[in-house]
Amino acid sequence: MATQEDVAGQNLEKMNENLARVEELTQRLVQAFSARNPANPALNGPDQELFAKAASSLWAEMLENPGKIYEKQLEYWGKSVRHFMEAQQGLMQGQLPEGDDTEDDPLKGDKRFSNPLWETNPYFHYVKQQYALNKQAIEAAVAEADDLSPVDKRRLEYFSSQIVDMMSPTNFLGTNPDALEKAVATEGESLVKGLENLVADLEANKGELVVRLADDSAFELGENIATTPGEVVYRNRMMELIQYTPTTEQVHETPLVIFPPWINKFYILDLKEQNSLIKWITDQGYTLFVVSWVNPDATYADVRMDDYVDEGFMTAIREVKAICGVSQVNAVGYCIAGTTLHLALALMAKRGDKSVKSATFFTALTDFSEQGEFVPFLQEDFVDGIEDEVQEQGVLRSFIMSRTMSFLRSNDLIYTPAIRSYMMGETPPAFDLLYWNGDGANLPGAMTMQYLRGLCQKNAFVTDGFEICGETVHIKDVTVPLMSVTCETDHIAAWKDCYRGFQQTGSKNRTFILSQSGHIAGIVNPPSKKKYGHYTNSNLDQDADSWREGARYHEGSWWPRWEAWLKKRSGKMIPAREPGDSEHPPLGPAPGSYVRKKASL
Repeated sequence: MATQEDVAGQNLEKMNENLARVEELTQRLVQAFSARNPANPALNGPDQELFAKAASSLWAEMLENPGKIYEKQLEYWGKSVRHFMEAQQGLMQGQLPEGDDTEDDPLKGDKRFSNPLWETNPYFHYVKQQYALNKQAIEAAVAEADDLSPVDKRRLEYFSSQIVDMMSPTNFLGTNPDALEKAVATEGESLVKGLENLVADLEANKGELVVRLADDSAFELGENIATTPGEVVYRNRMMELIQYTPTTEQVHETPLVIFPPWINKFYILDLKEQNSLIKWITDQGYTLFVVSWVNPDATYADVRMDDYVDEGFMTAIREVKAICGVSQVNAVGYCIAGTTLHLALALMAKRGDKSVKSATFFTALTDFSEQGEFVPFLQEDFVDGIEDEVQEQGVLRSFIMSRTMSFLRSNDLIYTPAIRSYMMGETPPAFDLLYWNGDGANLPGAMTMQYLRGLCQKNAFVTDGFEICGETVHIKDVTVPLMSVTCETDHIAAWKDCYRGFQQTGSKNRTFILSQSGHIAGIVNPPSKKKYGHYTNSNLDQDADSWREGARYHEGSWWPRWEAWLKKRSGKMIPAREPGDSEHPPLGPAPGSYVRKKASL
């Protein structure tokens, strides 16, 4: 039986081991930060003029109605003092005072505050109450800043909410009961492990703090993710063209080519066999090609959207026609690639090129008159900051885009994962979608600015026309049969904005589908899951709200509905084609080599 001295000796030995690990990790931490190449400071927050305008608005309100301001300030002071006195009394008694009312708790149901100590412990209860009070005070102040333009008001709401989320007591060790309880239970081991996770993330990202969302060691491309068989049959500086191995004896004569977004990697459509759209399409009897975009470095600084259209879209379509011996293909564009497919189709119409029989768009924006949740980032101060960044780096580095997307859902994609990894010392989950989410791509500098200035800010494609490959193209030039698939809760490409642009195309044959769920889950929605349904309405001559009100709901995935539409435009059945031909020998198995390149920092 161990004596008290033995236990004390063991605890001391473990403490010394942990101290030694902390010292080593501290040295690595300093080295990691020394390698940091930070983003342009203008991308870390809005121009200070925004907050100056808000302060001026509040000052004007105070001069006009000082009694209202003082009343609210006194209310805030009164509640703060009462919370403090209740906490003092509770700490002396060891419990909260009787009759404490939590029915009006503004944080009720917030998963961050699920630990029972937030309600039973006087200290943590006080911290939570005061945070809620501060949150309400900031939100009220922002709501009353009336002398701002709609854009400035929206930006103020966004950035103030980011401040509120950042200052949550759950984000700090001393006020996070979950982290403190685990630290005690593990004798500090969880904190040391958390420091190891922090240092590892910094080292992996050259000193930039990018929270790892998934266990990278759990996935290997071509082994347990992106596994659908196929071959790279063409490669240039912009893309690899993958042709997938047929799984049926016969296929439709007209091949299908998918253009994924180059902001991320194509294998979102081939995560695993059960939810792979790529595999499902081949199983339905189609010759399928998918473009895998290059992950650009600084040598691609001058690459424009024109190059993506010419060396990506037009070249892929040309090579697919040559391999399959056909005059037409069907095409799909996802997200930014859907936007660019619209440009390519308009360009082809100008040139009299009828190589595309039909086109499908997944969550694709063309009309940017409403900028949705990206309003805070598409104003001059941020876009000027991005321009300075890409002029210096040659590319818009992946972590900047990833950080922007994550801050749209900061509690879910930044703070909660950081707490689990750095405070709790937990290993990130082995989740394929989150692994893909962290495997981002850089954007060429010239293309980035052309997209932001010409499409997002000037909205040229649906107004005066957009210059691409020597032609001025307009959305009304897009006349081939079209289908648009959008997602009900999409925060990146809001469905109503997609709908508005789709209405302006020149096609007389248009189908619009609204899937349940968001930007990814609404698209990667296999029929076998029977999870999310979708809406249809053939009347596109009405606004989005009216379309939705009159739409018919269908249970299950939209994939079979789309395939039935595609089948009518895919020709007769012929013997299945193996990847490549004599002029296009296989260059390597899917998923190819371009997809394996990591984004530079």
